[in-house]
Amino acid sequence: MAARSEDLLPVEYFHLVFTLPAAIARIAYWNKRAVYGLLFRVSAKTVTTIADDPKRMGARVGMTSVLHTWGSALTHHPHVHMIVPGGGLSKDGNRWVACKLGFFLHVRVLSRLFRRLFIEGLLALHCEGELNFFGDLAGLSEPQAFAAYLAPLRKNEWVVYAKPPFGGPEAVLAYLSRYTHRVAISNSRIVSADATTVAFRWKDYRIKNGERQKVMRLATGEFIRRFLIHVLPDGFHRIRHYGLLANATRKANIAKARALLGAEPVKNENPPTAEIIPLTLREPCPDCGGQMRIIETFRRGQKPQTRAPPRKAAA
Repeated sequence: MAARSEDLLPVEYFHLVFTLPAAIARIAYWNKRAVYGLLFRVSAKTVTTIADDPKRMGARVGMTSVLHTWGSALTHHPHVHMIVPGGGLSKDGNRWVACKLGFFLHVRVLSRLFRRLFIEGLLALHCEGELNFFGDLAGLSEPQAFAAYLAPLRKNEWVVYAKPPFGGPEAVLAYLSRYTHRVAISNSRIVSADATTVAFRWKDYRIKNGERQKVMRLATGEFIRRFLIHVLPDGFHRIRHYGLLANATRKANIAKARALLGAEPVKNENPPTAEIIPLTLREPCPDCGGQMRIIETFRRGQKPQTRAPPRKAAA
């Protein structure tokens, strides 16, 4: 959070969401690395392209993108949350170009470009042999069948929407701290669990007026299956930065933007620190009877660090 606070600008921030249609999500189910990576790249290119258009904003913008792959019921629902400052640098880099107050870019325009770029990218992945198909989608390995599968999606509306602007930089930090490292379900939503059934709370967004909060009961095996859908490929980064906020040039771009906005550099003399609660074991120490703390965890085959045993307290 201290690192991200240094990147915040004294401008309005916007929250965009790019969602894949269900037909594409079925392909992503077996091709997570390829399709999720494409979702990141295309959504970022969509925003930078539209924002760069002189008829729209005519500015180079930056964004932080966060991948979520789940719906409330643990279903497969890939989408990207994007946090974007309300403006960017002019093409010559000498001016800060602000968007309209309370309005970033037209979501309909974003949706149409996102749809076209994503389908083009998906066809390119297919031509390069980067996609695998199984079950009732096995026939899509043939180019003609794959093109026919995608054809209706060229006419459907793809879901891209903008949430209300954040209430200042502090709200952006609060969002990042709560949602960026979320997993598919939190412990607080689980009502009960045993060897046969898991019950958890979920929201039924199909209900427009009425109580959306419900309890779903799944067989334990099905609950585990749904949860494991959302385990990302090894080494896959689910938080990425683009445009002005791309890691290679972020510091220089932020400094320039702050100078153009007349903002003082952020000083973190006392950066916020979170209380670290050590993990403990339920079993007491067999020697002294005290509480045992976990001092290190390591994977199978990984060599643990060499540590000396803790000294006994003097009597």
